[in-house]
Amino acid sequence: MEIRPLSAAYAVSPQIAVTDIPAIKSAGYKSVLCNRPDDENLPQDQIDAMAAAVEQAGLSFADNPFNHMQFGPDIIAKQKALMEKLPGPVLAYCASGTRCSIVWAFMQAGHQSTDDILSACRDQGYSLDHLRPALDQYAQQG
Repeated sequence: MEIRPLSAAYAVSPQIAVTDIPAIKSAGYKSVLCNRPDDENLPQDQIDAMAAAVEQAGLSFADNPFNHMQFGPDIIAKQKALMEKLPGPVLAYCASGTRCSIVWAFMQAGHQSTDDILSACRDQGYSLDHLRPALDQYAQQG
């Protein structure tokens, strides 16, 4: 498991396993947020199994699964709403952490400069520079 913090309140990771949950808790995360659809996972890594294990460890769990074809304003709005209700800090995961980084970047658009958003992602190994025009446009839409 690789925890990659994008901010003090939000970190991303590639797919986690049930065996990673004690380390997530020890690292101080209070919530786990899944952005990976079940159809991409083996049964032991599917949302219901992960939710049960996370909650059994005393952490909060939420899901907002999506693929690149589904990504848009509804996904961003749901992620933002989940972030507002989940105890933080939050660890979000998907296959590689990229989806979680992209949705975070769009949640930050208009609140941080695009340069700062892209730099935070780049510092954690996620090059999202190709999204600059879309982030700028999203920020302008408010």
